[in-house]
Amino acid sequence: MHPSVHARNNPDKAAIIVAETGEVISYGELDAASNRAAQLFRAHGLGHEDVVAFMLDNTPHYYGLTWGAQRAGLRYVCISSRLTQDETDYILENSGAQILVVSASLAGAAQQLTTGIKRFAMGGEIAGWASWEDAVAAMPATPVADERAGVDMLYSSGTTGRPKGVRVPLPEEPAIDAMNSLVMLASAVFQINADSIYLSPAPLYHAAPLRWSMTVHRLGGTVVLMKKFDPEAALSHIETYRVNSSQWVPTHFVRMLKLPGDIRTRYDTSSLKVAIHAAAPCPVPVKQAMIDWWGPVLFEYYAGSEGNGMTFISSPDWLTHKGSVGRPILGTVHIMGEDNETELGPNEEGTVFFESENVFEYHGDDEKTASSRNSKGWSTLGDVGKLDDEGFLYLTDRKSFMIISGGVNIYPQEIENHLVTHPKVADVAVVGGPHDEMGEEVIAVIQPADMAEAGDALRDELIAFAREKLSGVKIPRRIDFMEALPRHDTGKLYKRLLRDQYWEKAKAEA
Repeated sequence: MHPSVHARNNPDKAAIIVAETGEVISYGELDAASNRAAQLFRAHGLGHEDVVAFMLDNTPHYYGLTWGAQRAGLRYVCISSRLTQDETDYILENSGAQILVVSASLAGAAQQLTTGIKRFAMGGEIAGWASWEDAVAAMPATPVADERAGVDMLYSSGTTGRPKGVRVPLPEEPAIDAMNSLVMLASAVFQINADSIYLSPAPLYHAAPLRWSMTVHRLGGTVVLMKKFDPEAALSHIETYRVNSSQWVPTHFVRMLKLPGDIRTRYDTSSLKVAIHAAAPCPVPVKQAMIDWWGPVLFEYYAGSEGNGMTFISSPDWLTHKGSVGRPILGTVHIMGEDNETELGPNEEGTVFFESENVFEYHGDDEKTASSRNSKGWSTLGDVGKLDDEGFLYLTDRKSFMIISGGVNIYPQEIENHLVTHPKVADVAVVGGPHDEMGEEVIAVIQPADMAEAGDALRDELIAFAREKLSGVKIPRRIDFMEALPRHDTGKLYKRLLRDQYWEKAKAEA
C-alpha cells in the first residue's frame, strides 16, 4: 500500500495531525505535496538512486519531502538538527546529496555549511537560500512519469567517530505501493492498520519514528506528530486524540513515570492498545512500571537501521522473560564466539548475528561493511547477547561501548579524538555511566598532562573545548581525572574497567 492509494480512496482522511495545534494534513494534501516534491527533484535533474537531504524540525511537511523522494526513486538522507556544521557537511559530502532542505528555524546552523549543494529553506527565510514553498508551488501536483520506489539512507556514528550511512538496495519491486517487510510486520505483529491513530513523539530524523510513521501512512492510519516531546503533553495527546498506537524510547517512559501521581492519573490513556518501544535497552523496573500503569500493551523489538533482522516480545512474554528483547520475527538469530565463526549454545554469551536475506553496506566504508559479516554471510550490529533455551534473546553488552542516552546512539571515539588534542590532556577515555532519566550519560575520564591542574577550572575549559567541535548530545556531562588510565603495554585501553566502576558504584548505592 501507499499514501497515494489512500488519497484516491479517502482523500479527506487525516494523514497527519500536529499534536500541539490540531493542524491536519489530509491524504489528498499529502499526495499533492509529495507529487510536487517529486516533480521539483526531477526538474533539478535528479533521477533514480540520486540523493537528497533534509534537516528539519518536526513538521507535518516533512512527509511531503520523504514521500516525494520515495516516489521519485531517490535516496533520502534525514539529518539530525543537533549536529555540528562539521558533522553535517561530512554527511552531505559523503552521501553525495544534490539538494538540501532545511527548516528556517535552523538558519544559524544552515548558514555555516560549506558543502556546495542546491539549498532550500522551509517554513521561512534563510538569507541566500531559495524558498521551498515558492519552488514547489510552481510544480504540478501530478506524478512524475517515471515513478519508482526509493529508500532512506540514514546515518549513524561509526567506531571511528565519523557518521556512517546505512545503504540498502532500492526495492527490487519498483512499484511505489509494493509491500515491504516492515509493513507486513507492522500489520501482522504490531497491530497497525487503517484504524490506527499513532502518536509519534520523537524526532523524525531518527530511523524508528521516520520508518514507523511512514508505515502507518502505507496502511492508511493517522499519525499524530509531536513537535517536541513533553511527558505530560504526551499523556494529554493520548486522551485528546484517542491514540491507540504509539512509538517510544525508554527515556520517554522514565520522564512520564517521574510525573507526580495526580498528573499521571489525570489523563485517560485507556484508548492505547499498542506502545512500541526500542532504540535502547529498557530497565526492567521501568518496563514493569509501565506495564503496571498502561497494561500489557508494550511491544518491544530489537533491530538496527541496517534492517538485517528483528526480534519481538509482547508484554505477556516479557513478564515471563524479564529483560529479554524477544525472539526473531525477521531473520534467524545466531550467537557466535570470539572468532565470529563458532556458534554457541543456549545461555552462552557471544556476538549477536542475524541470518537473513536483507543486505546492507556502510556507504563508503568497505572495511566496516566487511567487519559486520562472517564467512557464512550472516551480519551483526556488534551487540553481545545470549539465547535462552526457548530462543529468547537477551542483550548483555553494547556494541563497541556505544553510549545510548535518551535513545540516541553516541560513540566515544569521536569525543576522545577531540579531547585528546587539548594541550592539557595526556590521555582520555569516554564511557557511558548510569543516568536515572536518560539511561546513560557521557563521562570523560581525563589523564591530565599535569595532575596538579585537575579540578573545576580544567573541567570548564574542557567542556568549552568540546563545544567547539561536538554536538550537544556528545558533550560530557561529567569529567573525572585519573593519574594514569588503565592501558596494556600494547596500548590497549581497558575501557571496561572504567565503565564498570561507575555501574558497580551506582548499583551499590541503589
